Amino acid sequence: MSDLYDVIIIGGGPAGLSAAQYAARARLKTVVLDKSSTAGALAFAHKIENYPGLTGHLTGKELLDIFRDQAIGFGAEYVEAQVIGVNLNGSVKEVFTMDKNYSGRALILATGSMGRKPTIKGEAEFLGKGVSYCAICDAAFYKGKIVGVIGDSEEAVKEAGLLTKFAGTVYLISPSSKLKVEDDHPVLKAENLNVLLGHSVTAIEGSDIVERIRMVDTDEKETFLELSGVFVYLHGNKPVIDFLGGIVELSEEECVVTNRMMETSIPGVFASGDMTCTEVRQVVVAAANGCVAALSAEKYISHRKRRKYDWGK
Repeated sequence: MSDLYDVIIIGGGPAGLSAAQYAARARLKTVVLDKSSTAGALAFAHKIENYPGLTGHLTGKELLDIFRDQAIGFGAEYVEAQVIGVNLNGSVKEVFTMDKNYSGRALILATGSMGRKPTIKGEAEFLGKGVSYCAICDAAFYKGKIVGVIGDSEEAVKEAGLLTKFAGTVYLISPSSKLKVEDDHPVLKAENLNVLLGHSVTAIEGSDIVERIRMVDTDEKETFLELSGVFVYLHGNKPVIDFLGGIVELSEEECVVTNRMMETSIPGVFASGDMTCTEVRQVVVAAANGCVAALSAEKYISHRKRRKYDWGK
């Protein structure tokens, strides 16, 4: 059995890292499982100046780095890992990643709302038949084959880099004219990686499995690309809940339903930030949600009747 944590937090944005600060400061054994330190909504923000306490503006990434350093400073463990599933039956919650499994007495969900519904023609039809949202999960199926990665974020670049270790040829297809990484990013040096800038994928086609994609460039010129797999890393504003398997109660808008103390429909499972049914999506609100979720998790673990707020004494 894996090590038993007091609190497992899925998501490394402002909600998840604020929860980690409060949980770790309460002397709870805490781990944050984050898909990528640069993939969340805050990390993409170019300018933050309205967060309380800031005397000047920061990039979202700079503010997120401060959150993370504080959480680690209080003793939280931070792990970059892709969560692929959970088991929430029983008093011990299990979280499954590609590398290892994690067990905890309480679970805090904080994966944000950068998920998306299929928008490319054929995307939904070929999901699991050549279309994937997880290179770590499916890269081994494409050994020696031609695959495409759609996106321009650092997450997309990293996933393309992983695929170059398996696939024969990887196309990184960016809808924008510039990738959101430095020009000397090490992944871009891979010999079997081809970068196509300013190309939008309009359709994914095939018979029983993916066989090709249809693209247009900035001049609206249409081209086809023969390949076996398509990995999509385009972001939206839908709560990221795919790994939950419908276990936790969701609203009609597919956000996680909580009460005011961030408790979900399952005892010992809490949710915070933009994946919950909040009407205001701001960093300060997500951070506050994370704080409340951690205090509620501590109360649950310690069987307290009331939450403890001051851990500095």
